[in-house]
Amino acid sequence: MKSPPTMDPEAPGTPPETTEEERQQQGQGGRNRRLPWRMTLSLAYQSLGVVYGDLSTSPLYVYKAAFADDIQHSETNEEILGVLSFVFWTLTLVPLLKYVCVVLRADDNGEGGTFALYSLLCRHARAALLPPGRGAEPGDDDQELSDAAGKKYLDYGGNANAPLGGGGAAASVRRVLERHRVLQRVLLVLALVGTCMVIGDGVLTPAISVFSAVSGLELSMEKGHHKYVELPLACFILVCLFALQHYGTHRVGFLFAPIVIAWLLCISSIGVYNIFKWEPHVYRALSPYYMYKFLKKTQRGGWMSLGGILLCVTGSEAMFADLGHFNQLSIQIAFTCMVYPSLILAYMGQAAYLSKHHILEGDYRIGFYVSVPEMIRWPVLAIAILAAVVGSQAVITGTFSMIKQCTSLGCFPRVKIVHTSAKVHGQIYIPEINWILMILCLAVTIGFRDTKHLGNASGLAVITVMLVTTCLMSLVIVLCWHKSIFLAIGFIVFFGTIEALYFSASLIKFKEGAWVPIVLAFFFMMVMCIWHYGTIKKYEFDLQNKVSINWLLSLSPNLGIVRVRGIGLIHTELDSGIPAIFSHFVTNLPAFHQVLIFMCIKNVPIPHVSPEERFLVGRIGPKEYRIYRCIVRYGYHDVQMDDQEFEKDLVCSVAEFIRSGGGGGGASNPKANGAALDEKDEERMSVVASGSMRMLEEDGVGAAESTAVGPSRAGAGGETGVRKRVRFVLPASTPRPNAGVEEELRELTDAREAGMAFILGHCYVKAKSGSSFFRRFVINFGYDFLRRNSRGPTYAVTVPHASTLEVGMIYYV
Repeated sequence: MKSPPTMDPEAPGTPPETTEEERQQQGQGGRNRRLPWRMTLSLAYQSLGVVYGDLSTSPLYVYKAAFADDIQHSETNEEILGVLSFVFWTLTLVPLLKYVCVVLRADDNGEGGTFALYSLLCRHARAALLPPGRGAEPGDDDQELSDAAGKKYLDYGGNANAPLGGGGAAASVRRVLERHRVLQRVLLVLALVGTCMVIGDGVLTPAISVFSAVSGLELSMEKGHHKYVELPLACFILVCLFALQHYGTHRVGFLFAPIVIAWLLCISSIGVYNIFKWEPHVYRALSPYYMYKFLKKTQRGGWMSLGGILLCVTGSEAMFADLGHFNQLSIQIAFTCMVYPSLILAYMGQAAYLSKHHILEGDYRIGFYVSVPEMIRWPVLAIAILAAVVGSQAVITGTFSMIKQCTSLGCFPRVKIVHTSAKVHGQIYIPEINWILMILCLAVTIGFRDTKHLGNASGLAVITVMLVTTCLMSLVIVLCWHKSIFLAIGFIVFFGTIEALYFSASLIKFKEGAWVPIVLAFFFMMVMCIWHYGTIKKYEFDLQNKVSINWLLSLSPNLGIVRVRGIGLIHTELDSGIPAIFSHFVTNLPAFHQVLIFMCIKNVPIPHVSPEERFLVGRIGPKEYRIYRCIVRYGYHDVQMDDQEFEKDLVCSVAEFIRSGGGGGGASNPKANGAALDEKDEERMSVVASGSMRMLEEDGVGAAESTAVGPSRAGAGGETGVRKRVRFVLPASTPRPNAGVEEELRELTDAREAGMAFILGHCYVKAKSGSSFFRRFVINFGYDFLRRNSRGPTYAVTVPHASTLEVGMIYYV
């Protein structure tokens, strides 16, 4: 007889419990707790390279885009001072007042971005409209998990103990959202539109930044020759930029902040020089009266030029989107103390120079470099190109993060996600998206070949994301911060009016480049909607055709069912019942493993799930059947574990569930009393904290043992007959388990030593006969194409083929 599993007290060398400080560094929460000043200043320094690269390079093309064709220069300076006034107040009201003072406070456990706002609203209003099984449903344990995360959220007024639902206006708005499914769809569409425009910005920002940077060659080369160099050089830099993405930003991250700092000091110094040399009284343009004079004189041309002026705030959304990598105070310090004053001085300096040279031919077309003293143009050109590359890098990485969030929440086809840094989990690389972005970026660069059309396209993408943020923020003010509905209305009216004015000026240039972000957003939106629709229909089929627990318990030896050694891990998207794919497997191959685990990976709409709440374990049927269900929960910013670490934690969670006596699990055999089992009673799930019980695997020789079902994962590819000996390690204060628990743990260790087999469902989704043309097109062509060309489940990518068994089945939806 096999000896009982070893229950050692905490052995030497066992990893200690994770401390709160380590969890903060790993991104598990507490990002916005007050940090030491030294650390905050260090984060502020780092944020200059990661967050502000795009925003800091906007002086390269703002004046050039604003004066493109819409405004004719004159001998007066009203147009120049009017543009400067618009630039100053736009930078003050949007990045400084809106984002730094308000939006940065609307974090979701330290994370920012469009999806962070959406998940925050869904948790407070129960308005989630994600694919079923992907997010938390009202009333289940995952919703409690989301609520628990929400209780950690400090509202704007500093009331950490405010109820999630709130009262008064918050309760009324919440009821309206929960009652009308149309409003829930509108909320999801808003989040997806903002996401698609961010992806479009990931295409356009590298193009306009790099092309504007190399346009300085126009002043340093013979007339007409620059056009033969600018485009090839810009394309070469873009190809190099995307080709280096797989190395990860952490390898060159130490260069980012110094480059941006050097660039900001450079443009601010040039600005101060131009102000004192050409027009010391340019500060008069800071009065909003000059905006009125500008619009009164230029009229329609001035309104259309707002699309170019808008480019001064490109990259502002990055302050909120990259919040998870830093904290609020560090981003606020970096912007108010360094970025904002440097940009204002740079724009004032350009205006001062142009006010004395506005009659010279070509000044408005050349833009930034004409205001740079000739002796330092080449060094400034080099720094500008480096700064443009840094700014593009930040936008590309932000696009990767946005795609990862969409994939985690089931709104985008699964793609390969490579984590390029072991310390900073937010630094990722997605090969498929990277090459798609590169092709699209080269296409728009070669197609337009000028900053005018690129600026029109980039401006529309930027302002659309800002409008979406404003709409979602107005709901956050009421639902999450529990403020007056009049304050929310005032917020959306004030900032919405400003952004709507810029939006209209950008949209009017549809034929002059603004169509590009709309086409890109439509394409990605179509992909997301098709994947979302197909995923819902597939889940509904699973839900309608799932097998009851009583069916599984009714399987008897008379039917030829055989239990073989090992652990069978069955992936399912159902968190209750038996999936149809398993019944299909058993009826065709009447055998399954001595220990069976139905595993469901859930992505809940919060940034991070702590290790203590990751595993939710329950028992299916009586203890004698050794059948368990394990729900593994991840937040949309969590890093999923590699396969071997995942297996260990999964087995340890089941062992801890057994040791704690969780679930009761129908101790009596149902056949003894003839009563049917209630599914809900039999599947009581328990949150199992990983780390309290640890599993050690040691090399051992098992040639005399019976053959395992599939090789042991730890020994896959090793010598025949060599496998792992498994034992569990308990804390020293833990009492010894009783005989029944020891027997169940003995069988679990025996199954683990025999090996683990992965049973994966390979489902073909087809539209039912008689379906409408729309459904047949979306399911049979759109969703089927995306499914065949997307990745499998993340945990199954590195599973050896010898350990995998795929079961095919056609779903008619």
